[in-house]
Amino acid sequence: MKLKDLLRGLTPLEVHADLEQEITGVCYDSRQVQPGNLFVAIAGFAADGHRFIPMAQEKGAAVVFCQTRPQTPGCYVLLPDTREALALASANWFGRPAEKMTIIGFTGTNGKTTSTYLLKHILERTLGAKVGLVGTIQNMIGDQVLHTERTTPESYDLQALFRQMLDAGCTHVIMEVSSHALALHRVATIPFETGIFTNLTQDHLDFHKTMEEYRRAKSMLFSMSRYGVINLDDPAAEQMLAEAKCPVLTYSAAGPADLSAREIELHPHQIAFRAEYQGRQVPVTLGIPGKFSVYNALSVLGAALTLGVSLDDAADALATAQGVKGRAEVVPTPGKDYTVLIDYSHTPDSLENILNTVREFCRGRVIAVFGCGGDRDPIKRPIMGEIAARLADVVVVTSDNPRTEDPMKIIDQILEGVRQLDTPCTVIENRRQAIRWAMDNAGAGDVIVLAGKGHETYQEIGHEKFHLDEREEVAAHLMGN
Repeated sequence: MKLKDLLRGLTPLEVHADLEQEITGVCYDSRQVQPGNLFVAIAGFAADGHRFIPMAQEKGAAVVFCQTRPQTPGCYVLLPDTREALALASANWFGRPAEKMTIIGFTGTNGKTTSTYLLKHILERTLGAKVGLVGTIQNMIGDQVLHTERTTPESYDLQALFRQMLDAGCTHVIMEVSSHALALHRVATIPFETGIFTNLTQDHLDFHKTMEEYRRAKSMLFSMSRYGVINLDDPAAEQMLAEAKCPVLTYSAAGPADLSAREIELHPHQIAFRAEYQGRQVPVTLGIPGKFSVYNALSVLGAALTLGVSLDDAADALATAQGVKGRAEVVPTPGKDYTVLIDYSHTPDSLENILNTVREFCRGRVIAVFGCGGDRDPIKRPIMGEIAARLADVVVVTSDNPRTEDPMKIIDQILEGVRQLDTPCTVIENRRQAIRWAMDNAGAGDVIVLAGKGHETYQEIGHEKFHLDEREEVAAHLMGN
């Protein structure tokens, strides 16, 4: 591809290169430069890519995109923002694949992962679409699972993934859009058909510095989307609506909105409500418990409406949807009158959220089984202990991934918080035994929350990972193994 074609959509400040020159590839990591490549120098968090221009040139880079003039001789294009330039050049290199598919983006602090899977299921069932998914747990092309490193990949890698999805026959792509991705132009050039805002709670302030900056980054999605879907019950909704540059469908589980939930029922294994839209009410059920599931359901129903799927068809499809592994996942316990949930709640905020959620529908006791990871933030350990003791009726403190730390040292730090209340507490360092103890001591209507491991199927002890799938442990104990 010629340099002039890679520059489509960009406004250079200076061009010191032959626009007719053929470019062999686009690269933003100097270690991976091949002869004839375009090297894009971006300022990273750990290092400024401009420092590595000489290395890229030594390895054969034909042209450099930069924000400051290189100190070494060679061809370059000076641009006001190389992160945005990388996004545009990458889209051009791969033939702008996003423009040939329907792209849907979810942004917000919580609910993105589950909602993307639910909408994928709806579109596959109602439209027969082949759907790509870009997310925290994994990327997917239809049923094919791909490994992922971050919520939203760097722009070049994202465009490469779009190209792969398009070539595989995907018609739709549903993606989690992080605030980092919006602020750092990783999703620049993407023509989102629909952008969805779930909620905003404190997170990523190490990067955004203030909640207002964090919110503003999220709101950028609604200047890039054809339609918006916004949670009217979130305090940030008013400003999101004010700044949106597209038509918006609002949803609410608490009051009037374009799409609202009526007659909400919360059960240990599911939620049910009546979705009201344009004067009609449609029954909705979803096999994921908790009030948050009402909001997730509303967000995907709203998104489906903007994509031309009727509310009736979307609700019918939602009734057959499965939850996301490790996110308020109900584990089968045939013949038992208690419920077991697995949740990837390994921070104070997430542990508090899942225990509050369970409190909403639990008819008996809440039994919290959890630990804290080793070689990670020790400050949160007593905090999580206090949260568990405050919100659960029974606490079982065990190991998570102790890694290179002494498991009992971690447990002792958790107990500092537990002991602030008089909640019954049992310490069982072996996680398998802790799960079995909770099941043996659960009664009618109790809910056991296995918190911290979520989708993980291993336990990291020392420098080794040992197989541990909590679903298997529950099933084995029920079978007497």
